[in-house]
Amino acid sequence: MISVSTPPSAAGKGSVWIETIPLVAFPALVILLQTRVPAWVFMWALSFAIFAGLKWMTWWKARTRVAHSAGRSFAYLMAWPGMDAEAFLDASKRPARPKAREWFWATLKTALGVALLWVVARRVPEQQGLVRGWSGLFGLIFLLHFGSFHLLALFWQAVGIDAQPIMSKPILSKTLSEFWGKRWNLGFRQLAHDLIFRPLHKRVGVATAGLLVFVASGLIHDLVISLPARRGYGLPTGYFILQGLGVMLERSRLGRRLGLQTGPIAWIFMVLVTAVPAFWLFHPPFVLRVILPFMRAVHAL
Repeated sequence: MISVSTPPSAAGKGSVWIETIPLVAFPALVILLQTRVPAWVFMWALSFAIFAGLKWMTWWKARTRVAHSAGRSFAYLMAWPGMDAEAFLDASKRPARPKAREWFWATLKTALGVALLWVVARRVPEQQGLVRGWSGLFGLIFLLHFGSFHLLALFWQAVGIDAQPIMSKPILSKTLSEFWGKRWNLGFRQLAHDLIFRPLHKRVGVATAGLLVFVASGLIHDLVISLPARRGYGLPTGYFILQGLGVMLERSRLGRRLGLQTGPIAWIFMVLVTAVPAFWLFHPPFVLRVILPFMRAVHAL
């Protein structure tokens, strides 16, 4: 193994702009192309640009903390959607080999995504565009986040790399805090914890720092959802602010008295807060102006 780690003393000399400039430059370059490409192309390009900038930041921070090979760095940057760079790069971590049932469920979720996107959606009447679009959108989420990303995690685990699935059975969540903090999109959760919560929680308090994480998530979703659609600005941010306020209520004394921290009431509260206002997140302009054209482009309609 050829180590490409840098001594901590050398790492301290690295300029901050090297770490952060991709996060600014990549999306800015894509935004310049907004009027020259279809909305769905712009959405994917902007999503990848933001992802690449954030990915670079996590690698830049972790590169001096663990010894690793150039090949493992390349794999982390180019072939893994998670954001826990230290775990992925650290060759001393040896995860257990995945079991057959894990491969089965990951494959089944991938197949479900394919079925929703290319079979179910096209059976919805054309005049019900929103239902068509949401069917395809859920298919895309299953195909990527729940299915193929899980298969990719199992592949890396099978070759000895600590890559945990970014979705950790969110359907088993019992509270709103558990849903967002331990089960849904753990890649972003790790990133937000390292870049936002950890630096701020001692200054502004745990509750406020946690709310700021949700605000940041909302702003990112507004960029990749509302900006391509050119409509619905603020709705994704509002959705995530609502989630943050819900978590604050759940963890408060009032939340404890209302039974929001355990039991059936906590589960009902979680479902109501996450599912009922979901149309704020994937709002109709995004579905009609971005998702449906994308589905036509990939011959799902």
